Formats: sequence, structure tokens, C-alpha cells
Amino acid sequence: MSKANQKIVTLGGGTGHYSLLRGLVDTNDPEQISAITGTWDSGGSSGRLRVEMGVLPPGDTRQCLLALMEDDAQRQVAQKLFNERFKDVSGPLKGHALGNLIQSQLQLLYQGADRGLDAARALFRVRAQIIPVSLSDLQLCAKTVKGNIIEGESLIDTRGDEKDFKARDKISRIYFDSTADVNPKALEAIANADKIVLAPGDLYTSILPHLLVNGVAEAIHSSHAKLVFVLNLMTKRGETDFFKASNFLESLVFYLGQGSRIDFIVANKNSIVPDIEKVYAKQGQKIVKLDEAEIKKIAPNAKVITSSLAKYSPKEHLLRHDPDKLAQTLLSF
Repeated sequence: MSKANQKIVTLGGGTGHYSLLRGLVDTNDPEQISAITGTWDSGGSSGRLRVEMGVLPPGDTRQCLLALMEDDAQRQVAQKLFNERFKDVSGPLKGHALGNLIQSQLQLLYQGADRGLDAARALFRVRAQIIPVSLSDLQLCAKTVKGNIIEGESLIDTRGDEKDFKARDKISRIYFDSTADVNPKALEAIANADKIVLAPGDLYTSILPHLLVNGVAEAIHSSHAKLVFVLNLMTKRGETDFFKASNFLESLVFYLGQGSRIDFIVANKNSIVPDIEKVYAKQGQKIVKLDEAEIKKIAPNAKVITSSLAKYSPKEHLLRHDPDKLAQTLLSF
């Protein structure tokens, strides 16, 4: 089948970004895809390598490399290899993902995160661009409604797991504790894009921090690209408790600066089996309700596109966006 030929820039992180890219690489010319990733991960293997080796955290770029491999057989082998963690060992290797170690070493060998990533793309035959949004060492912080300060992406990400967590003490704002200089390659990709897609994912730790990097929001405003916001399927405990679609959009507009700039909002419309909904409810997660009347007030120019996007994986017991359906929806307008 022939592929679409749209210049698409994505901004995101984690599994939501992975699903989006996995679908796009199968349906659009990979050389026209630019995945812009975050560089503020502070937990797990990525966080340790950031401190121990002085590199930018490689976790999100590892996911992008895997998602953008075009050969299924190659990707399946690479996925096992990249995600394999050293569990049954002692010493400094324990807990590290091999993919993170490979990328970290390439950063050192090629003297830079961007050049190291280009080397990894060459090694694994990835034609799409993968661009760190910033090459600075960034620490993401959050402030809650009650004035509590949370320092570090990993602590923001897991605050919902704390015993004394109060869902009503919502995140009021996020910020970096130092200057976030933009990677010029990210600005160039945004300027040349046909579509800019804000991927599904953790709102305050994977999506919105991109807009805190100097020049990114301004570049989006200056670009002639269509701006697309893909809504999450479910809320996340600790970040988006009680959120409807309009609340996600309101938070986005706060950092983007202009609701009228958003052209499309993509949302799921297929029903989720009650048993699955109950499982997620036990974890403090609810279906994101689409309240179009409120959306229209916040983003008056945005067209809401609904499609059957939710896909349940019984093996992993996870609800995710269907990569192919999401990509086909995004390429249809």
C-alpha cells in the first residue's frame, strides 16, 4: 500500500507517543516524520544514567527508536533487547535497560545527545527524525493547589501512589528549575511541518513540559501547520484526577497561550467494556468524558474528530490507543 506524504511533527513521551509513532511509520513516509521527545526523565534507569554518566535521559528516545523501526522482525528483536533489564546481577548494571546503556554510550562516543541519537538511528535503520526538544539538563517541578512543591519528573509521575495522596490537591503549575534552551532542530521541524501532533500521554510529565522549553510555544504559533491535540483515553491518578476533555484542553491552553491556535481535537468514541472500566477505577482512573460544549468555549476554532481508537490488550491488561486507527484518523484530515 502507498503511504501518505505529510510532514508530521509529534511531541510527547512514554507509551502514548510510542503508539502514535508506531501507527505513523506504517502509514506515512517515515522520512517525513519528526518525533520530538522530552529530556527531563528523572526516574529508574534513565534517571540513574543521567546522574552517573552525565547524559540526557535516554528512556523516551529508546521508545521512539523502537516505534520507528520499519521492519517488524527487527523491531521485535530490538524490543526484547532494548527493554531487557539486568535483574539477576549485582553492582552498577543492576536495574538498567540495555537500550538505555547503548544510547548513553553513543551519547558519550559521539559527544552529544543529538549526534548520539543520529548514530543510533543509523545503527537501527530508522529513517524518521528523533529530536530531543532541549539539550539542557532539566529538572521538572510541580506546584500543587495547596502549595506543595514536587521536584523531579519521577516524583510527579508517581505522586498518586503515595499513601497520603490527596486527589483534590491538584497540580496547579509545572516549571523547570533552570533555563530550558531549545534544540534548534526542534524549531526547524515545527516550522516546516504540515501537522503538529500533541501525542496522548501523561499530561504534566510527557506533554505540557515541551511547551515550557524556550521558543517551542512561539514556534507552534508561527507555524502554518495544523495543530492537533490527541486526548487521553483515561485520567491518571496524581495528575488528571476528575478531568474531563475540557480540563485537559484548559491546561494545554494555559501553556500554549492561545486556544484559537488549536485546529483539531482527536477523541475516542468506542465504548469501553464495564469490566475493564472497573479495573481502571480501582486504580483511580476514569474514562475521559468528551464535553464538547465546554471545549468550544476554550478552543473555538477546533474541530472535534471522534473515532474508535481504544484497544484493549488482554495479555498485558492494558488499554491503549490503537496505533493504526490513530494514524489513519490523523492522516484523514
